[in-house]
Amino acid sequence: MGSISKMAVGSSRLQLFGGRCFRFRDQNPEVAVEGPLPISSGGSCERRAAAMAAVAASPSAAAAMAEDSQPQREAVPGLENQRRQIENPESGRERPLRAGESWFLVAQHWYKQWEVYVQGGNQDSSTFPGCINNAELFEDHINWRLKKGLVEGEDYVLLPADAWHYLVNWYGLEHGQPPIERKVVELFSIYKVEVYPVELLLVQHSDMDTPHTAQFSHTDSVDLVLHKAREQFLVSPQEETRLWVKNTEGSFERLCNTRVTVLEAALKTGQVVVMETRNKDGTWPSAQPHAPNSTLKEDKDFQGQPGICGLTNLGNTCFMNSALQCLSNVPQLTEYFLKNRYLDELNFCNPLGMKGEIAEAYADLVKQAWSGQHSSIVPHVFKTKVGHFASQFLGCQQHDSQELLSFLLDGLHEDLNRVKKKEYVELCDAAGRPDQEVAQEAWQNHKRRNDSVIVDTFHGLFKSTLVCPDCGNVSVTFDPFCYLSVPLPVSHKRVMEVFFVSMDPRRKPEQHRLVVPKKGKISDLCLALAKHTGVSPERMMVADVFSHRFYKIYQLEESLSSILDRDDIFIYEVSGRASIGENSREDVVLPIYLRERTPARDYNNSYYGLMLFGHPLLVSVPRDRLSWDALYHILLYRLSRYVTRPSSDDEDDGDDKADMEDKSNIPKPAHVAGGSSQEPGLEQAGPSSGVAGGSRAPVDNSPAPSHWPQRARRKHLFTLQTVNSNGTSDRSTYSEDSHAQLYIAIDWEPEMKKRYYDEVEAEGYVKHDCVGYVLKKAPVRLQECIELFTTVETLEKENPWYCPTCKQHQLATKKLDLWMLPETLIIHLKRFSYTKFSREKLDTLVEFPIRDLDFSEFVIKPQNEAAPELYKYDLIAVSNHYGGLRDGHYTTFACNKDSGQWHYFDDNSVSSVTENQIESKAAYVLFYQRQDVARRLRTQSDISDPPASPACGSPPSSEFMDVN
Repeated sequence: MGSISKMAVGSSRLQLFGGRCFRFRDQNPEVAVEGPLPISSGGSCERRAAAMAAVAASPSAAAAMAEDSQPQREAVPGLENQRRQIENPESGRERPLRAGESWFLVAQHWYKQWEVYVQGGNQDSSTFPGCINNAELFEDHINWRLKKGLVEGEDYVLLPADAWHYLVNWYGLEHGQPPIERKVVELFSIYKVEVYPVELLLVQHSDMDTPHTAQFSHTDSVDLVLHKAREQFLVSPQEETRLWVKNTEGSFERLCNTRVTVLEAALKTGQVVVMETRNKDGTWPSAQPHAPNSTLKEDKDFQGQPGICGLTNLGNTCFMNSALQCLSNVPQLTEYFLKNRYLDELNFCNPLGMKGEIAEAYADLVKQAWSGQHSSIVPHVFKTKVGHFASQFLGCQQHDSQELLSFLLDGLHEDLNRVKKKEYVELCDAAGRPDQEVAQEAWQNHKRRNDSVIVDTFHGLFKSTLVCPDCGNVSVTFDPFCYLSVPLPVSHKRVMEVFFVSMDPRRKPEQHRLVVPKKGKISDLCLALAKHTGVSPERMMVADVFSHRFYKIYQLEESLSSILDRDDIFIYEVSGRASIGENSREDVVLPIYLRERTPARDYNNSYYGLMLFGHPLLVSVPRDRLSWDALYHILLYRLSRYVTRPSSDDEDDGDDKADMEDKSNIPKPAHVAGGSSQEPGLEQAGPSSGVAGGSRAPVDNSPAPSHWPQRARRKHLFTLQTVNSNGTSDRSTYSEDSHAQLYIAIDWEPEMKKRYYDEVEAEGYVKHDCVGYVLKKAPVRLQECIELFTTVETLEKENPWYCPTCKQHQLATKKLDLWMLPETLIIHLKRFSYTKFSREKLDTLVEFPIRDLDFSEFVIKPQNEAAPELYKYDLIAVSNHYGGLRDGHYTTFACNKDSGQWHYFDDNSVSSVTENQIESKAAYVLFYQRQDVARRLRTQSDISDPPASPACGSPPSSEFMDVN
């Protein structure tokens, strides 16, 4: 009988064929016929029934069919064995759920029929369940959507994958029906089979009206959703896409992290998910309706050199544009973003990062700038992101390009950090171990917490050596760095501009440019001026004039560092006549202000209607002539160059002729502009004895101004009034105050001032020959700056080092050495100097090489003599700063990685330049690339591209492109 076997009742068997098995009986109810059936695996249950009938009518035909069927299938187990396999507690229906595995739904009706069949061991065909039929579980037979509200145990049973495949192999599945496969998910520490998965409506940004329904498990990743959408909409592998989800409010939100699950992304059934494809020009379609100014202009026909793209100034954002252009021209970093390698390394859960937003915003800029389809772009989105995560960059204030660069490198590193969970690493001192061992340990510890493209490209290693001045303890550590901030050799000289006011009223004030010691004193300034004027330093007083008044009158021993470059410094010649008595002077120095009455009302004699004008004076007055009338004539003489004396007809002699003889004395306080206080009659007239407006030493017990004799009442060109140091209040209205400095104001009526006061002549001055002098600063080599960086220095008091041996903070000596250099070295020239009293920008010319910057003499790590290119660098970009401290402008020189030509980036304007234009006093941040890296990148380019482009530094063509 071949493969056909006859068996007694109760021992019937099933034979597998084509993935579908059938059991049937022949005409003899006591004989069971088993064997493979001559039907295809895709045949319907009706065809199987017909074949089954044919075999029942002719057992020999069944045998023939079985013999012709190759290969033969494994025999189906008996009914009892089937029941055991399906309901096995270890691998069958009763086994526990495991997260992520698949389970299948089977209609309760069919499963109960199968249970009756296998439990009874009955060969009666009326109990045979037939093919698995889940039709009653579906809402329709087109989309095969499950009915709502199905209940396990009433409508369906759940089977693990193995049990499901057994049943399908033994009984088959109704033709056309899909298997109902569902995932096991863990929700709140409970495992369950999600019968109803999430149904999302997938649409394209370009066609929002044609949704495609797709089902996803809660445990599926958002990346799977993106993959399904790309498949559905036939997106090529080269195109970049991203997803948005529509919220209940109608707004759209980015699905940034595609590595999270559907459950973690809070996606729900019925939500619209939009797939967006990046344009060829690097922009996203969604950016256009919301930010129409994302590009400078719509120019679809524009085709330019990739990377030659300007950045629009958004209001004092030239510092940001300069930093971005430099970073954009670092070849390996730009390739990393252009080839989308960053997408797999975005770190959305780093607490030190910015949720990937800075990296994505920078990637968008790079793709637009290197698309070759924009002459200029507007970095508005990037600026907003930077301000969001670093509030110091909010608004439109000017900032430092190096500070922005430092923030950006740190932000990109944390957003792209491959280390998802940072472990604790304890820093270890060398403790006498070899440098190579300690350095390797430090670098490995650094990489255990920091591993990104930024580390690969920009990070190097310092060796830091600290020596305690007391016990001699030496501490050696190795620390990573991202850039070098190197000092510039500082000149010990300083150029100061001052105005010299002579006692001779006929001489106009003279402007002088003086070279003085940077850490000198006021006396050094007077000595320098004395060489130009011939006036003794003892007959000079130095004052800071601001807003027509004395801001400060300096003493000789004060430091020049308290004077800023923007201060208006006047040096007055005063009398130096000394009396026979020690520490005394025959003259008194009075500060004099000029005021004019205005039409404003005068309330309570407080002179709200008096306005200061002109330059104040320091006037020497003989002590024996301290009367109002004498002071009037002395001041009239000092002002004679620009104040016209009235003729005798202009004066009103009146009946006050006796007043001409009035010698009412001005009180003689011991400190007038800083005099001695030993006797009322002993004054000082020069700074050598401590003359200073800032001095507030006690005066003698002279009567207060309210008790002084009245001034002469004859008609004068102006009147005199005692005032405070600001020149705004009448001292006579105050209570007695013998400790205050005496100031005198010359008050003019508008008519008298207009008639007798020559404003043009009063403001006139002459320039001394020294004004044309320029302090020549010799250029310095970049290597000198690096040498300064590696010299031994003593820590400042504000930053002591704790010595573990002495158990106290010490002002140790510190030395930094270069141990390992990065692929791309950023060198920051410290042009801005800030101290407690001064701020300045060093405009020293730093000579830096375009090619072959050799660091072999600075790297202390044992070197590989066979690979000298490991220590040689070529310049690829320069950030420039023009101007001073309070204002300035940033630009960039950069070498294009594709063409090898140098370009000058000035916001949205780009032009070609030659190499001899790159070096200037404006150079601020330098970008150097190691030569072995450049060679490696060129080799990679040769493999993937046509003939190699010239290297950076090749003489560019003379073409000029201005895209402004």
